[in-house]
Amino acid sequence: QVQLVESGGGLVQPGGSLRLSCVAFGSIFSINAMGWYRQAPGKQRELVAVITSGGSTNYADSVKGRFTISRNAQNTVSLQMNNLNAVDTAVYYCNCVRLGVDYWGKGTLVTVSS
Repeated sequence: QVQLVESGGGLVQPGGSLRLSCVAFGSIFSINAMGWYRQAPGKQRELVAVITSGGSTNYADSVKGRFTISRNAQNTVSLQMNNLNAVDTAVYYCNCVRLGVDYWGKGTLVTVSS
């Protein structure tokens, strides 16, 4: 079992920045990909960014050039979000894949508003 704990959400003005962090606890060996998804009100959950254990990354087109995902250790992933705008408002969920099984954090709310 893997438990994911997110931190770093909050309220930010348009054009501002936030950094999200996620730490995995439990059976962290053999974790492959770690990433971030988000779900805006009334919308489906969508991929934001993912990074594999080998360092390969993939981003949603809507965040390319603004968001950067990084993996600081086998069990830690961060998401640096710059130039935020209202459409980025959502609950952000940390995700990891271990031995073919998806694990999810409880989510952290990011609100972009003036």
